[in-house]
Amino acid sequence: MEKPSEISSAKMFGGQNKRYKHFSPTLGCSMTFFIYFPPSPTPTHKFPVLYWLSGLTCTDENFIAKSGAQRVAADEGVALIAPDTSPRGLNVEGEADSWDFGVGAGFYLNATQEKWKNWRMYEYVVKELPKVLSENFEQLDTSRASIFGHSMGGHGALTIYLKNLDKYKSVSAFAPICNPINCPWGQKAFSNYLGDNKSDWEEYDATSLIAKHNNLSATILIDQGEDDKFLPDQLLPKKFEEACRSVNVPLLLRFQPGYDHSYYFIATFIDDHIRHHAQALNL
Repeated sequence: MEKPSEISSAKMFGGQNKRYKHFSPTLGCSMTFFIYFPPSPTPTHKFPVLYWLSGLTCTDENFIAKSGAQRVAADEGVALIAPDTSPRGLNVEGEADSWDFGVGAGFYLNATQEKWKNWRMYEYVVKELPKVLSENFEQLDTSRASIFGHSMGGHGALTIYLKNLDKYKSVSAFAPICNPINCPWGQKAFSNYLGDNKSDWEEYDATSLIAKHNNLSATILIDQGEDDKFLPDQLLPKKFEEACRSVNVPLLLRFQPGYDHSYYFIATFIDDHIRHHAQALNL
């Protein structure tokens, strides 16, 4: 596996935002990702890692530039990892025809349909990227990891966490797509990536998964803006809340009045999320 090459670096709150490029065998293309390294107390110090999964149309840059997460990450001593949202540059026919499918819309699953066989963001996030990090960045302790995300990335964070409770200490999400099998974004993506078998879809639906993977100790934190235009038709947090209640999974679902689906909303509540994860990671 080739070593990632650094393509940019900028100091922030005493630490460094660094962007890297590497070839991904899982996805069959070059990928970029960001790491925010907090200021290090000692030369040999190892930081726990917190993965951020972004939403539809995003790249690895949005969160690093817009969230303001670095201030509290620096205080708490947590490294932030922000991967891209899909393979790029493969020139699959139709990959850029719509904003909610294809490029920028990987949905953090492993596609089973031949045309989209490179769309394996689940495998990339869960297996390949942690291996790249552990083999190339000695200041990261990838055995202490948590995960969070926004919208499509909130869906990704919830499903990846629930299916890998041994790999992550905690999870949180901003305005996640909680029940994709029952919303237009999810139905469009899943039918194209996974085919018509609905039982395959349930493997990437947090509301469906909670019944199977409910041995949770850490509380799930979700923030949802009440003025989010996607709330009624696409996000369906109440469905997830009902599923959690039915199996006694600890969920803190906070509806925030007046907030929308944007990074203004994320930046407002990001500190709570970083601290939520720092507490779990530093136990």
